[in-house]
Amino acid sequence: MQTSATMTASPGRAGLAGTPRKLAAELPAAAAVGAAVTDAELLKLYRLMTAVRHLDQAAIAWQRQGILPAYAPELGQEAAQVGSALAVDTTRDFIFPTYRELGVARAAGVDMVQYMSTHLATWHGGLWDAAATHVAPIQAVVAGSVLHAVGWAHGQTLSAGTAGPSTGREAGAGLNVAITYLGDGASSQGDVHEAMNFAAVFKAPVVFFVQNNGWAISVPTERQVAGGSVAARGAGYGIPGLQVDGNDAAAVLEATRRAVAHARGGNGPVVIEAMTYRRGPHATSDDPGRYRTLEQERADAGADPLARLRERILAEHLADAAALDALDAEAAHEAEEVRAGVLALGPRPGAEMFDYVFTEPTDELLRQKEQWREESEHA
Repeated sequence: MQTSATMTASPGRAGLAGTPRKLAAELPAAAAVGAAVTDAELLKLYRLMTAVRHLDQAAIAWQRQGILPAYAPELGQEAAQVGSALAVDTTRDFIFPTYRELGVARAAGVDMVQYMSTHLATWHGGLWDAAATHVAPIQAVVAGSVLHAVGWAHGQTLSAGTAGPSTGREAGAGLNVAITYLGDGASSQGDVHEAMNFAAVFKAPVVFFVQNNGWAISVPTERQVAGGSVAARGAGYGIPGLQVDGNDAAAVLEATRRAVAHARGGNGPVVIEAMTYRRGPHATSDDPGRYRTLEQERADAGADPLARLRERILAEHLADAAALDALDAEAAHEAEEVRAGVLALGPRPGAEMFDYVFTEPTDELLRQKEQWREESEHA
């Protein structure tokens, strides 16, 4: 077949090599979307972080006492979790947590007895109503929540029939947004690549909130995150990414608000990397002393996020020490109430393990359910 001179000279796809790529869109400025944190919100952040700190420490004690079989602590990550959760509108947006998001769930209004039921192992995913709270069940599969979040977010785009970015910033405008949580270790999973790539291609309104706490169980971040930054990976997908001080609750809240506004406007996903530190073990079965020393913990952890916020509130005269101490006492009381509620939880009907697999149960599931009843309930 003959070809023309024009066809012969055409570089085709090969000619794209070295072509400058379009940069990721800039996030809206804080002032443009009302992201600045008010004095009242600083106090709210402190109240919630104090409640989370007490619940988290209490849960560790409950595991040691045999009340909970296992628990994943979050000491040091309260600012990252509470600050990001408060940026989400749970009347329309949806939160997709992992097994370490106690602070996110508490800030989003999930009942803590129902939340702890998951760690009690009497129920899969938690007893709370995910549809009502807009907080999905706990995801124990590492990076599994990112896939669910992107799927839900893509569904919002399809339902809205949005063809392009929204220019409206009025209340209620734009898309519903998903926020999904993962750690620096989880960011190395293939599922995260698939989720980010899909979200970028289809401009899914989702915020990937990465809590870089320095450790993937016993492996430090620098040994398993190539390039030194998870947020920097966003550029490869055309996704804006930013790092934020994960121990500064106000900074996290402002950054997440900007990211949510970007996604809500139809501009696609955002990656936020909150630089924080896991001050305790990966889980109650972990011994961090096997891979890091106390001296290393103290040097790397930086300022405690709760103490840091307390100092700011006192320095700016937003409340006095007595008022903050009262919040501390209130949080301790709440933890005791949650403990009593957890102890009062009875066993769930075993047949439920078959009831919530599919919307319409298969014949095989019904057969297994009946067999289980015969062997367990009539033995």
